[in-house]
Amino acid sequence: MDPGRHAGKLQNCDLCNGPAVIRIREPERRFCGPHFEADLEQRVADTIAAQCMISPGDRVAVAFSGGKDSSALLSILHRLYSPFRDTSLVAITIDEGIEGYREETIRAARRLATRLGIEHSIHSFSSLFGDDLDHLLAGREKQACTVCGVLRRRGLAIAASGVGATKIATGHNLDDEAQSVLMNFLRGDLPRLVSDTTSHDAGCFLPRIKPLSGIPEKEIATYLLVQGCLPDLPECPYTRHALRAEVRTMLADLEYHHPGTMTRLIASRDQVRLVIRTNRNAPQIQTCRICGGACREEICQVCRILHPDVK
Repeated sequence: MDPGRHAGKLQNCDLCNGPAVIRIREPERRFCGPHFEADLEQRVADTIAAQCMISPGDRVAVAFSGGKDSSALLSILHRLYSPFRDTSLVAITIDEGIEGYREETIRAARRLATRLGIEHSIHSFSSLFGDDLDHLLAGREKQACTVCGVLRRRGLAIAASGVGATKIATGHNLDDEAQSVLMNFLRGDLPRLVSDTTSHDAGCFLPRIKPLSGIPEKEIATYLLVQGCLPDLPECPYTRHALRAEVRTMLADLEYHHPGTMTRLIASRDQVRLVIRTNRNAPQIQTCRICGGACREEICQVCRILHPDVK
């Protein structure tokens, strides 16, 4: 299905003439369930190969919240790499400690990891940073997504290093990437716009890969529906404070009326990154004077959150 837009206009699969479950634009095509699964998995495999995301001998830590994107990512990587003994997967779940929300998503994560037979490691904000997200956000709830994102990224890096991972795979899809670009433009946040966590510099960040970065959100949901495992989970209670919610609605409408909008936004970001890389005055990686972690300023974002009084 083309969810919510063209549900009544589906025809037959272009490959087998069976009933189509999705209509994809640019280029226009329709697929039945099995052919759609195969097509999407092949596109993910092509993205991984084109960007040399995974190499023989890699141990890939999959950031696994239990939601739809990370569930699709774990399932696809398991299908693509389980036959190869020289590449291993480990699922890592970061429990932020959001009361009434995280418990259910963690249960969903445990179920899928167990079904796939994938090693699963769970780490809490309390064990990593001394307190859960609800308490860390007291009095600054409107900063929820920023604080959570910064701490979750650090938590993933710590957990991935602890299990000997060589890469971290995240479930960011095409919509997520485009939304981030537009949000950074709206905020005038050039450093965040040009930051690239796929750095392979020695002693720097553990490289991150985004195998789903070219796949629209609606296709990921359809992929899980076809498999009969789309998780029905609650929405994070802090979402109401997020600029991303407004940007998501805006971009979805633009993409519907002007197909290719999200892809062009990401291409613009990549062009800006290329210009910055050629600038000798671009920010260099240094060491945080509090925790010793890699960062681009004197104090890293994590320590600014955990130690707000330190100047």
